[in-house]
Amino acid sequence: MKARIKFRKYGVMKFIGHLDVMRYFQKAMRRADIPIAFTKGFSPHMIMSFANPLGVGLTSDGEYFDIELIRPLASRDAIQRLNAVMADGIEIINFVQIPEDKKSTGMSIIEAADYLVFPKDGKFPVSSEDLVAFLSSEEILVVKQTKKSEKEVNIRPWILELEQRENSLFLKVRAGSSVNLKPELVVSALLHKSRVDKDAEQDFRYHRLENYAVKDEQLVALEALGTEIL
Repeated sequence: MKARIKFRKYGVMKFIGHLDVMRYFQKAMRRADIPIAFTKGFSPHMIMSFANPLGVGLTSDGEYFDIELIRPLASRDAIQRLNAVMADGIEIINFVQIPEDKKSTGMSIIEAADYLVFPKDGKFPVSSEDLVAFLSSEEILVVKQTKKSEKEVNIRPWILELEQRENSLFLKVRAGSSVNLKPELVVSALLHKSRVDKDAEQDFRYHRLENYAVKDEQLVALEALGTEIL
């Protein structure tokens, strides 16, 4: 049986990198007595895969990882057990069963993610007119860092939604293994096009709301693709 776990990451835990988060959950599985499956061979490890790991310094309400269980475990029991051993800054929100096939793993099905971007001084330095002009652009060219080099890419097709709210900027972008647009890159491009001082890029904090897959040609939260275990 495969299960998908949704969790929040907040507070000081935003400074913990992805590899440390993986190690943290490996220990948490043991402490919570979750019947997680292990790989075979001389060096067995927990069968666990994370979807769209969060960058250091970001908080989130919608993080996911998938595990394999050796026996069924009720969703309610799993959530209670895990939250009982969580450190401050991590909270388990959901625990659902997912299909067994490899094509259904969170890592392979993510298509988008959305974020709230908060200016640290409470005032967003871009006018509504500049925001409209930014979204009206056919091309938004940025230099994107790859593993081996840098290349110029047009990120406009990857920006799905962008709107200013009371004290934040809401942003929905393409995400996943094929295309993964970081919100920081969008904000940097927006400030550049609006002729805002580049130093202002340091004056924002980023919060991820949710990760999405596609179902029936609609974006749905990853947890919606699973079912509660009774």
